[in-house]
Amino acid sequence: MKQMNDTFLRAARGEKTEYTPVWYMRQAGRSQPEYRKIKEKYSLFEITHQPELCAYVTRLPVEQYDVDAAILYKDIMSPLPSIGVDVEIKSGIGPVIDNPIRTTADVEKLGEINPEQDVPYVLDTIKLLTQEQLSVPLIGFAGAPFTMASYMIEGGPSKNYNKTKAFMYAEPQAWFALMDKLAAMTITYGKAQIKAGASAFQIFDSWVGALNVQDYRTFIKPVMERIFNELKEENVPLIMFGVGASHLANEWHDLPIDVVGLDWRLPIREARERGISKTVMGNLDPAILLAPWDVIEEKAKEILDQGKDLSHIFNLGHGVFPQVNPDTLKRLAAFVHEYSAR
Repeated sequence: MKQMNDTFLRAARGEKTEYTPVWYMRQAGRSQPEYRKIKEKYSLFEITHQPELCAYVTRLPVEQYDVDAAILYKDIMSPLPSIGVDVEIKSGIGPVIDNPIRTTADVEKLGEINPEQDVPYVLDTIKLLTQEQLSVPLIGFAGAPFTMASYMIEGGPSKNYNKTKAFMYAEPQAWFALMDKLAAMTITYGKAQIKAGASAFQIFDSWVGALNVQDYRTFIKPVMERIFNELKEENVPLIMFGVGASHLANEWHDLPIDVVGLDWRLPIREARERGISKTVMGNLDPAILLAPWDVIEEKAKEILDQGKDLSHIFNLGHGVFPQVNPDTLKRLAAFVHEYSAR
């Protein structure tokens, strides 16, 4: 094993670091030519089922961009088949579910995950990476119950989450039963990833911004508290992130987590003014990566200046998209390290 670079972990715990660590959401995949070549041959699920290949895809951006953390290459849908949800990732659409949740009976039918039996390939990939291949921490992750439920109820991606919210309002008992099932899945799945070697854990609540603060407190926050309280026992930094959810940043800050992920809509300075004192992660708008370098540099400086007095992990406000040039990501990582060196 190479010497471990733990800058990301120290920043996540709120400790002083020599420079601001950086990693990128969706750094593994879409914008990398090597990955695109692999995708000509294999689907996402096929890649994740082959530990050697999946470890390669996860490791590639660390080697190419010199980032301070790796994030496991897989999809938030990965654990769903094990609890009885038929999910298929359709090209150009996203996850499509043939047996959407409509009733309490549908919720009751859902099973439990046994990670060692149901997703051994995920755990094998983690072991391969953390025991043999990486010199930076590996971040494990899961989708949050609201986001998972929205796919399970809508049957696929949605623009407005009307069916999901209608189910939440009209069938509160069934809703909370579903949240409990998904919480149990997330906790078991998360603990298995950490036990296999992941040294931080992130929960993505991609679509929860569709809810207002009051509904979040009523329908979501209790389940998130349960998940993070249980994962806290594993003693690794915990990260919360969602898109278009700036109005919920303070709600996340209340949760037993270490890092509040911000998208580009909420400047770090404003988050601090709102009382967010934990480590923040973010938050360059990924679209800026297509701008000329001087624009990227200026925006990155702005974010680093706002984050410099407190703990900050540099990231994008959402994932890297296919049109981004890998060289830009490499140059940006070097710039973040250099500019923030104390």
